[in-house]
Amino acid sequence: MHLRGVILAGGKGTRLGELTKVTNKHLLPVGPLPMVYYPLKKLVGAGISDVLLVSGTEHMGDFVELLGSGREYGCRLTYRVQDEAGGIAQALGLAELFCADARCVVILGDNVFLDPLSSILANANRAPDHAWVVLKRVPDPGRYGVAEIREGRIIGIEEKPKEPKSDNAVAGIYVYPPDVFDIVEHLQPSRRGELEITDVNRQYLREKRLGHSSLEGYWTDAGTPDSLALANQLVREAPPLF
Repeated sequence: MHLRGVILAGGKGTRLGELTKVTNKHLLPVGPLPMVYYPLKKLVGAGISDVLLVSGTEHMGDFVELLGSGREYGCRLTYRVQDEAGGIAQALGLAELFCADARCVVILGDNVFLDPLSSILANANRAPDHAWVVLKRVPDPGRYGVAEIREGRIIGIEEKPKEPKSDNAVAGIYVYPPDVFDIVEHLQPSRRGELEITDVNRQYLREKRLGHSSLEGYWTDAGTPDSLALANQLVREAPPLF
């Protein structure tokens, strides 16, 4: 089944303070490149040539000016505007027409990681009707969605738990079959008033259609001043593999 890429690059970036007062956080530099280049290069490096970028109204023109049609980067870029901050799952829902009957590979635009995407897709391709999440063991799992593993399988996912049941954070790298948009359509907003990607993954878990891979190399979400500084350090020491 055909694969299409989706980069979610919306949000206000408020955790980065003054750095995002006049720009989108995904346009900030990480090493020698703007942050958004890394998910784009990961997708293209894995052989995905059709990519959708979702962002807000304020800085969409900056993304178009920077990336254009995608030809320079070996892909065909499409853009969709997320009018308001409604959560990751809501942003994913904007990709429904773009993905049509294809599987979609979704990367949050602030994810910076070493491992090539192709190895993750090789695992996910063994079960094309499953959703696939990527895990990374971290020292501060309470900041993320956390997966509980038993006998090599995910048995539960909690969103930002106060007492995490494992140190396996759910990274912002997902592979979904075409029916993900049916799940998004029936989601209810969380207490934050947003459609949560964790609820999407929990639905696949209930259907026993949730697989996972683990990252061996570094990973950070580059969404805070400390993690942005760490991303710069990691990229300079060991550039990501595309």
